[in-house]
Amino acid sequence: MSMPGQSAAEPAVSEQDAGEQKVLFALREQVLAGIDPTALAGLEATQLSMMIEDMIARIADERLVPINRFDQITLAQAIVDDILGLGPLEVLIKDPTISDILINGHDSIYVERQGKLERTNVRFRDAAHVLFVAQRIAADVGRRVDESSPMLDARLKDGSRVNVLLQPLAVNGPYISIRKFSREMADLETLRRNGSISEAMMTGLEIIAGSRLNVIISGGTGAGKTTLLNAMSYAISPGERVATIEDVAEIQFSQPHVLTMETRPPNIEGRGEILARDLVRNALRMRPDRIIVGEVRGGEAFDMMQAMNTGHNGSMTTIHANTAFDAVHRIESMMQMAETNLPLHVIRSQIFSAIDVVIQLERMRDGVRRVVGVYQVDSYDGGEIAMAPLWEFHFTGIDARGGILGDYRASDRVPRFLHRLEYYGTDTAFMAALRADSGT
Repeated sequence: MSMPGQSAAEPAVSEQDAGEQKVLFALREQVLAGIDPTALAGLEATQLSMMIEDMIARIADERLVPINRFDQITLAQAIVDDILGLGPLEVLIKDPTISDILINGHDSIYVERQGKLERTNVRFRDAAHVLFVAQRIAADVGRRVDESSPMLDARLKDGSRVNVLLQPLAVNGPYISIRKFSREMADLETLRRNGSISEAMMTGLEIIAGSRLNVIISGGTGAGKTTLLNAMSYAISPGERVATIEDVAEIQFSQPHVLTMETRPPNIEGRGEILARDLVRNALRMRPDRIIVGEVRGGEAFDMMQAMNTGHNGSMTTIHANTAFDAVHRIESMMQMAETNLPLHVIRSQIFSAIDVVIQLERMRDGVRRVVGVYQVDSYDGGEIAMAPLWEFHFTGIDARGGILGDYRASDRVPRFLHRLEYYGTDTAFMAALRADSGT
């Protein structure tokens, strides 16, 4: 007899296994019904686990339910996780190999490992059990999630990001998506070893960040944008004052002078909302050297471009876009929505003046998150912004294990921001990095 709760590939469930699981679920309900909430006050997890194990043994004896020691311990841990934690999700949250947890319903849970999705045999009892866990997450951050407020963005105690969507919006829900917080912060060398960048590009990105160029990191969901942002942050001088602005704090800068800010959603009455745009404007009054916005998705794009154009060199942000060209046009659209009175040519001129480099990432079919291109905002002529590649990934094939094969090719042209590199004394090293991947 085995209790659902392990993370594994989806097995075929026999009638016998299904019957045993029903017995365990029934035993769990009887134990939960017999718990006196007042008796839990002050109990640590170990003490609670021992108490639950004793209750399981007693109830099993009374009802003549055959249960071995392993199943007794497993069931006790599942009940403790329900009482103190997030129920069946605890085993997944504690698994360091998992980066994302995706609940598509009480009996459909997927995880991402090394960039690839796999189904697990973890189960909730029913939809009400999923809702219970979702509401516990909301309560821990002083929020609520129910029929009147069926969407939630929140953060777990360990820093993991959570999104919840309830019925009727989630037809087969509730749905819960968890992006796990990684305490191991990757640097550029780690990304090089993982095949995300070339050695020469690693040098180039370090120079781009250290020489205070303004950077947009673009890519799809889960492409590794925040990971790259964190990796490039190692090149920021510890003497700089950095302001970071996010919906949910994920950026993990190691510098001593970092001001971390989070937006605030409206309260139950629909009041008190603080937008990213509000925080960007406020950050400008806090004398930052750089402003880092976790992701631009609205009117804050306008204020971010203003910051980049008014002495806050080295500012960075991420954006959801499929190409570097699309990223620039998305920023253009956001600025138009924020400041509708500005002519398009003025907006484009500001973007051209503000952004130096756009870095495009992609999670490729082999699960590896790669930088597929590093581009400079090259020119503004005839009312159009032109992009030019500094590095691009070129696909050459697939190996025997399904891995993507390719190489990075760099441009040998002189970048538009060379004068900035000369100011920091990094121009020679940057040009050498380009030549290393350009074959010249």
